[in-house]
Amino acid sequence: MKKFVLLVGLFALALSPFNLALAQGDPLQRSTPESQGVSSAQIAKYLEAANEQVDSMHSFMLVRHGKVIAEAWWAPQSAEQPHVLWSLSKSFTSTAVGIAVAEGKLSVDDRVLELFPEDAPQNPSANLQAMRVRDLLTMSTGHQDEVNLREAEHWTKAFMNHPVPHKPGTHFQYNTPATYMLSAIVQKVSGQTVLDYLRPRLFEPLGIAAPRWDESPQGISIGGYGLYLCTEDIAKFGQLYLQQGHWNGQQLVPESWIEQATSKQVSNGSDPDRDWDQGYGFQFWRCRFGAYRGDGKDGQFCVVLPEQDAVIAITANTRDMQAELNVVWEKLKSAFHDSPLPEDPDAQRKLSELIETLKATR
Repeated sequence: MKKFVLLVGLFALALSPFNLALAQGDPLQRSTPESQGVSSAQIAKYLEAANEQVDSMHSFMLVRHGKVIAEAWWAPQSAEQPHVLWSLSKSFTSTAVGIAVAEGKLSVDDRVLELFPEDAPQNPSANLQAMRVRDLLTMSTGHQDEVNLREAEHWTKAFMNHPVPHKPGTHFQYNTPATYMLSAIVQKVSGQTVLDYLRPRLFEPLGIAAPRWDESPQGISIGGYGLYLCTEDIAKFGQLYLQQGHWNGQQLVPESWIEQATSKQVSNGSDPDRDWDQGYGFQFWRCRFGAYRGDGKDGQFCVVLPEQDAVIAITANTRDMQAELNVVWEKLKSAFHDSPLPEDPDAQRKLSELIETLKATR
């Protein structure tokens, strides 16, 4: 087994109206699993299975009814250590677009060519002319394959000059450069990188203190990857979406955007047992069991379960991301109950013993 440090909230909070209104920058509240209707024994089973079956887990956080009820870091990871999100960054870029739309800076029906006429080919194809912001959001730009931006001198120009053989909106093709273009669009209409644009609108209200986002040679946040956050930051982002964009009395993201972004906008497969075949929204994936998620290479997940009023944040380094999600469904889906459970000292003791065993062995 792999060595890790696990912290589980083992205290109940006496909640006053003041406590319920967390101050800006405060961490999420902690609570016992049973008080939020979740079995400590089931959490222990999940941790055992994840530790054995996923190579390798880095962190895990489970939020129920807005409160952290379990959190774990596998050494040498820690709560304070930012983690690369890879393509989970895309969901944050989508959020920036949604806020910019709400502020009247752009529309999802704006044509990409009209936003970057200076970078367009001399004779743009009809498909390029038809490409809209919406098509970037849904990974249906009309490309057959991705342009290799890493080998390009100018990333936006390389995207605009890449062949578009399919009519936009008709062909789903996972496309990280499309997300880069969303970032470039937000920067063009706001005068700020997506990182700086989101600081006062998202990161600061959520208490995300030091986000970092890598940039292109043109000084544009990469958008499709390159964002570094801590595990609790990921959990807060998921909780914001679970709360329909509301946070401490503020509407940070419009409810209408949350609904569109997390709904199935395009089909991407038909396998009922595969979480990558359940449909795609605006830079969010639909999951089985009524859930949705942002995800990134090697197993970075922000899974939102509206039916269970729960959020699961995971960081990892694994080649089999479906197996990583399967452990969640197999071990945690049945752990949620509608009402609080009786405090279970025996299950909590066994969970504590498991924690100590896992902390001391590899």
